[in-house]
Amino acid sequence: MFGLGSWNTWDRMERGDAATLIRRAVDLGVDLFDVAHYNFGPHAEDAVTDLLFNRAVRDAGLAREDYLLCGKLWLWDYPKTSFAEQIQVSLARAGVERADFVVAGDFFGDLDIRAVVTDATELVHAGWFGAWGVNNWSAADLRLAREFAAAEGLVPPTFAQLKYSLARRSVPEGEPYGRMFAEGLALQASDVFEGGILAGKLNPQRKIGADPGGIRERIRDSYPEVQRVAEGFGATPAQLAIAYTLTHPATVNVLFGASGLAQLQDNLGALELLDRHGDELRAAVADLWIDKDVVRPDASWGTDAPERS
Repeated sequence: MFGLGSWNTWDRMERGDAATLIRRAVDLGVDLFDVAHYNFGPHAEDAVTDLLFNRAVRDAGLAREDYLLCGKLWLWDYPKTSFAEQIQVSLARAGVERADFVVAGDFFGDLDIRAVVTDATELVHAGWFGAWGVNNWSAADLRLAREFAAAEGLVPPTFAQLKYSLARRSVPEGEPYGRMFAEGLALQASDVFEGGILAGKLNPQRKIGADPGGIRERIRDSYPEVQRVAEGFGATPAQLAIAYTLTHPATVNVLFGASGLAQLQDNLGALELLDRHGDELRAAVADLWIDKDVVRPDASWGTDAPERS
């Protein structure tokens, strides 16, 4: 149900702390790790977070069967840099021979969707990973990928990793994605804290995700209300943010970053909040939907806000 993200996480921790956190997470059942080689497009930062994850896993004494790994395939330089090249480098850096899942990243402009499906299928059949999904694709592009895979007997994308939070709901809760969720597509919620803002870190000092619709200042301004609602439930803002995404019927996994044991433990308290007040959460946070009528439900995260008359 929960997974730990890697972007700007392991490289902000001391070596021993990272190993302790990973060991504790797995012991608590948080055994999915989203790990990528950040070296393409807007992520061309040559980060070492995946190398540090490799070391932390070994320091923690974990065997490969103790955890699940979700990797990424970037589309910024695809097909010039093939999926096969990417996965071999990425897995070697993470210290494993295969991933359990991979996510095909977001993109701007034109993309040969059919080629992506074909190439991903070849890697599944070759044993590099068992299943694949997409990251913040438009509903139309994902629909095309799934229909092409079905028609050609190829491996379809089975989940969508989407920006989903108290503030950003238009895409994951919109009708275009809703149809695919009803057909069995799974939802992996990411960026649930808006780079930490919805958890109370109002001015992040690290690089954080994109801002579709240009609503980040409004999200920052909404934090006092997030805090008020959370306190009304006897919870923390972070717990409220996570619990909300779990109310979506298609959510199978929530990704979050944690750089310490206390933060991890606090985040896991979202399950108790959901158990106690799940039926009340949506009504309580209705006014915190910031991208309503700003980002189109059929959009990718890079799509501009709809024009207003």
